[in-house]
Amino acid sequence: MILTALGLMSGTSLDGVDVALIQTDGRQIKSLGPSGYRPYSAAERSLLRQALADAVQIERREERPGRVREAEQAVTLAHAEAIAAFLAQHRLMPEDVDIVGFHGQTVLHRPERRLTVQIGDAAALAKAVHMPVMHDFRAADVDFGGQGAPLVPVYHRALTQSLSRDGPIAVVNIGGVANITYIDGEDVLIACDTGPGNALLDDFVSRTTGQPFDQDGRLAEQGRPDEAWIAQALQLPFFALPPPKSLDRNDFAALKLDQAIPADGAATLTAFTVAAIARVVPLLPKPPASWIVCGGGARNHTMMRMLRARLAPASVESADALGWSADAIEAQAFGFLAVRGMKGLPLSYPTTTGVPFPMTGGVIARP
Repeated sequence: MILTALGLMSGTSLDGVDVALIQTDGRQIKSLGPSGYRPYSAAERSLLRQALADAVQIERREERPGRVREAEQAVTLAHAEAIAAFLAQHRLMPEDVDIVGFHGQTVLHRPERRLTVQIGDAAALAKAVHMPVMHDFRAADVDFGGQGAPLVPVYHRALTQSLSRDGPIAVVNIGGVANITYIDGEDVLIACDTGPGNALLDDFVSRTTGQPFDQDGRLAEQGRPDEAWIAQALQLPFFALPPPKSLDRNDFAALKLDQAIPADGAATLTAFTVAAIARVVPLLPKPPASWIVCGGGARNHTMMRMLRARLAPASVESADALGWSADAIEAQAFGFLAVRGMKGLPLSYPTTTGVPFPMTGGVIARP
């Protein structure tokens, strides 16, 4: 049965809430509807950054130390506002939507401790928007020893079913953290986080220029990467680990880039993200023949240019070039995952998160 789902995503780049409509049976995509975006204000981003810092104290999933509880309320309100604006813009009623997929905001991800924390009050959101809300997608996977991330691979596989391509395809999502999905026919699905996406770069640009991110990669384009620094950073043990593997947004926060020239720092961190993505290629069964880039990194022209140089002779293109939405893919994915969760279908697999067997997930909060 085809269901209409509204997917939501607030990613590790802390830029805002993406909203996307999708019709699916949880296996194939019937149609992709419109998408929307509700940016976080500077004050909201500041609150979320403080919550990330306070979240390192969390020992149990229900704990909300420091400003984490305040941030949870802000995240819930922002999502409710995003949904209300989206429904009004597209003249939809709550009864037009079967399920909302609500990921929440990740503030701590420590799968080695069987701990992953996404803030956001799903019960309050369900009451506010008058729709059932599927949430808590990662917990079951982590409870059974999986990484709990990435969860988007099953959606990437569904998207690529319409492509006629030879050889393995890699879909790389560059948000705050970067992750890839490796697809080779129907039977091979491998996924992992590759390293920092935009998080280190965004933090550096914000700190040195006052801008929230490097628009279109213009700052990095003017700089020169510090190849020695990148080579040293790539010596961290994470990069040699085989898939599946996952990261917390702050896992690389200890890396210090003493770069007085903002353009050179931006170029270095952009090149580091690209090098980390390329570093996963030897860990895959075969080099991908084509790469499809989504997330904020797809809009960074300097990052895309560097990826094409690093990953040649494979093709590298933006998801937008295929008629997909580079910005809305993760929101669409959580709508897709919500339907899969309703039907008890797997969200993760041993080759995508390291869970011992295919694992479904999600919990429904009703209005």
